[in-house]
Amino acid sequence: MRAKKNPELEIGRNSSLYFAVGLNLMLFISWRALEHKTYEQSNIDIGVVNVTEDMEEDIPVININTPPPPPPPVAIQESIQIVEDVKEIEETVIESTETNQEEAIVEHIIEVSEVEVEEVEEEVEVAFAVIEQVPIFPGCEGLSKFESKECFQLKIQEHVKENFEYPETAVDLGIQGRVSVLFAIDSQGFVTGIRSRGPDRILEKEAERIIGLLPRMTPGMQRNKPVKVSYAVPIFFKLRDG
Repeated sequence: MRAKKNPELEIGRNSSLYFAVGLNLMLFISWRALEHKTYEQSNIDIGVVNVTEDMEEDIPVININTPPPPPPPVAIQESIQIVEDVKEIEETVIESTETNQEEAIVEHIIEVSEVEVEEVEEEVEVAFAVIEQVPIFPGCEGLSKFESKECFQLKIQEHVKENFEYPETAVDLGIQGRVSVLFAIDSQGFVTGIRSRGPDRILEKEAERIIGLLPRMTPGMQRNKPVKVSYAVPIFFKLRDG
């Protein structure tokens, strides 16, 4: 029995080859389609470029009339005329002020009576602790040296207590503390040179006011002469609790 088909003409046996060739062909066509570029016709400049030759202009040559250079300066001949010096010049003679041993020096003797010596009394300030005789406070007369010192200090304390007033501003602000007051009793018995140092100027002013009310005293004595005596007193400003 014979086969109905020719084995040499069987197409199915080369199907894999045909498939590979077709696949490569399709890939090539797809690649070329992706790489293909198109341009819009409206964005293309189709103008015509006109090229013309540059025209060379002939520049005429102009002759400029320049003035000639100035002539060289003429040399001036100087004539020197010699004139005889007829006028006599007087020379100034400077006399020397130096003296020699032959010239005598006139001595001017000043008598002692012509010199006036004015004595200036210096005001000596002595501390209260070393004064020979302390200032006498009114009411302390006729006491010994030790008793006069004790009486003076006691009178100062009584005076501070009697004239003490706590400033209202310091009370409102809660200011308190110790104020040291320095002053002096001069040779006339008056209180001078009041200075103070404390926590606030309000308290310092009040302390100076109290010391300024001290009465005139008998001045202190040093070597039987009235002198200026310095003294210091502390004044305490303290607020009461509650």
